[in-house]
Amino acid sequence: MWLLRGLLDRLVLLASVLCAGCIPGFIIQYRQRLNGRLDQVLLDLAPFQAIADSEHHASLQELVQYHLQSTDPTFHHEGEALQSMMRAADQLRAMAQALNVDVAHQFAYLLTHADRGLLHATWTDYRPAFALDADGVIFALIVGVGVWSVFMLLLLAFGWLLRTLWGERWERTG
Repeated sequence: MWLLRGLLDRLVLLASVLCAGCIPGFIIQYRQRLNGRLDQVLLDLAPFQAIADSEHHASLQELVQYHLQSTDPTFHHEGEALQSMMRAADQLRAMAQALNVDVAHQFAYLLTHADRGLLHATWTDYRPAFALDADGVIFALIVGVGVWSVFMLLLLAFGWLLRTLWGERWERTG
């Protein structure tokens, strides 16, 4: 039993470190997809920015207001679409800026603020990659040892519970 437990805890430690080491690779792929979306939105906004530059004092917001104030329904809807693209660009810029930190903070940000659609798309195309830079290795070790520690605590608690229950059952039958 002791040998099995020793083997199991080493396997959990190894698997935890390996899995945690792949997290920075996932974050890199997520950031690439995020930056691709931002680039696309900015490319889509570029012709409107050119119009704003020549007709509306270089203010894209002024161009949007011009569209929204129009009585023509199609023109008004174009203004709403343009405003939506501007909001998307701002949101994507903010997300890209938030992910411009160390791996631990990127991971924390993704746990709390990730775009579900972007996460799903990244996970669908994800190719595991182990980060070998110092930041990635340290992150893998800390998270891996953390997961292993939780496993060991659960294992100890389970053993204590079994000994407690087994002891009570043994006393009742004895």
